[in-house]
Amino acid sequence: MLVQNIANLEIRRLGHTDVPAIRALMVDVVSRLASQELFAMDDEQYLNAHIEEKGEIYGAFQNGKLVAYSALAFPGSSESNLGREFGVPESDLAYVAILDATIVHETVRGLGLQRYFHELRERRARDNGYRYIYSTVHPDNLVSKHNLEAAGFVLQFTRPMYNGKPRHCYAKRLL
Repeated sequence: MLVQNIANLEIRRLGHTDVPAIRALMVDVVSRLASQELFAMDDEQYLNAHIEEKGEIYGAFQNGKLVAYSALAFPGSSESNLGREFGVPESDLAYVAILDATIVHETVRGLGLQRYFHELRERRARDNGYRYIYSTVHPDNLVSKHNLEAAGFVLQFTRPMYNGKPRHCYAKRLL
């Protein structure tokens, strides 16, 4: 299990027993967003699937309490593979990874957690042989857009996704 410390926070890969805390943090933080369109909520089934078989989820803990998390998805040939949106051939869909949801509680914002999570997830994708990495972000989420662009992601297009919510779609080649 990967364990790292950043700004006095313990960062580690999460497991199935962490799913209720992940979901509670998501609901808590999203409830205070200026608009519900800024974040596409995930259910516990989705989170459990991304703990091991369809990805990895990492969390940051402060004094034993989950204060941030970030998901890396390995969609394979499933319908949720963003590679199709970007024109990846069906034969290469197995090499697509997705920087999925990141939630950071207000009390630990500004510490560089989202940037750290981007680096960690990109390294994990590369280490696991993925060639393409994609992410989506609401056009009004300026911090996330800035962090993606600072990590070398390039805006490819904007379109409605996740039940009609507007999203900028970013891409990065890992080779």
